[in-house]
Amino acid sequence: MSKLNLLMLNYEFPPIGGGAGKAHLCLLKQFAGNSDLNIDVLTSAPKPGFSRENFSENITIYKVGVHKKNLHFWRRIEVAEWLFKANSPYRKLLRENNYDLAHAFFGFPTGWLSWRTAKKLPYIISLRGSDVPGQHARFKLDYKILGPLFIKPTWKKAVALVACSEGLKQRSLELLSNISIDVIPNGVDLEQFHPANESYAPPSSDRPLRLLTVGRLSVTKRVEMLIDAAETLRNDGCNLRLTISGGGALEPHFRQLVSDRGLGEIIELTGRIESEKMPQLYRENDIFISASMQEGMSNAMLEAMASGLPIITTRCEGVDELIAENGIVVEPADAGQIAKAVKKLADDKETYAKMSVAARTQAEKFTWGRVAEKYLTLYERLK
Repeated sequence: MSKLNLLMLNYEFPPIGGGAGKAHLCLLKQFAGNSDLNIDVLTSAPKPGFSRENFSENITIYKVGVHKKNLHFWRRIEVAEWLFKANSPYRKLLRENNYDLAHAFFGFPTGWLSWRTAKKLPYIISLRGSDVPGQHARFKLDYKILGPLFIKPTWKKAVALVACSEGLKQRSLELLSNISIDVIPNGVDLEQFHPANESYAPPSSDRPLRLLTVGRLSVTKRVEMLIDAAETLRNDGCNLRLTISGGGALEPHFRQLVSDRGLGEIIELTGRIESEKMPQLYRENDIFISASMQEGMSNAMLEAMASGLPIITTRCEGVDELIAENGIVVEPADAGQIAKAVKKLADDKETYAKMSVAARTQAEKFTWGRVAEKYLTLYERLK
């Protein structure tokens, strides 16, 4: 590979944001120390100001601070503030550096910066999920306004579009049917996330069956459906405990719901847990459950798989790539079907053990090293 000067753009980056910021961080770790790559990253910070950080000898991160109220929830005014404040340092970086390519995470708002300077610097966009019009209730008005004004023009001028799952690609083609889209999935750290033991033993019947869901507590995650399923299982005599890990605008609502239904003994809401504590959380549980209606590709599901947890999920983007012999995709999406799937695994220890082994095997196909190689091939092709 010849020398490549790359400008990466992402309006969210740890500690801000969710899966896309984490994916970006993992990709940078793969690129760190690569003498053929020189990377500048323009992103955000939770407090006003401008800072520069040396991520590695070949990667520099520039952070544009905004008045962030919640690290994992973007208000429209915060998005507008970042776009306004990021414009000047973005153009300064373009003037002072001879970049070969820009790589924007999210078509909007991040990709909009690249679209405005497309004549100066070609760019690719990594579509992540929320930036693609779909079922996200909070963004329905945004999609109607931004679709024709910004999203379509931004996509059309990009030299490449990359979706993180085949399902997200298909959703994207509903907006622009005649556009080419590559698929490069998310990855998982197999050393950080691993099973509690190598025996993949099914859960003991003398303790509660431990169910886990992880994610931002938004409407699209349909957490209430999981609460309903847990209540159904309890009423059927199943000894279980459901852990709901994640923060978000709906957290107070779910806490009240659990309290009102008298489910506090079987359901725990942990709030957001620091990333370094997540591997142990997965290893302390038996089954990962999800009712999400929309994803790009679930990082949490990949982490659970790498930890040897069988998956029970409703159908959404990324599921076709992730779930084979390692889980159950329930259809239709309702609490009763989720409860039935959980009961099946609880009662069938042999199937549970096989799915646990298959979960780890399936996760081994999705390493960040492979993801990085696919992006490097794409960069080289477009340079």
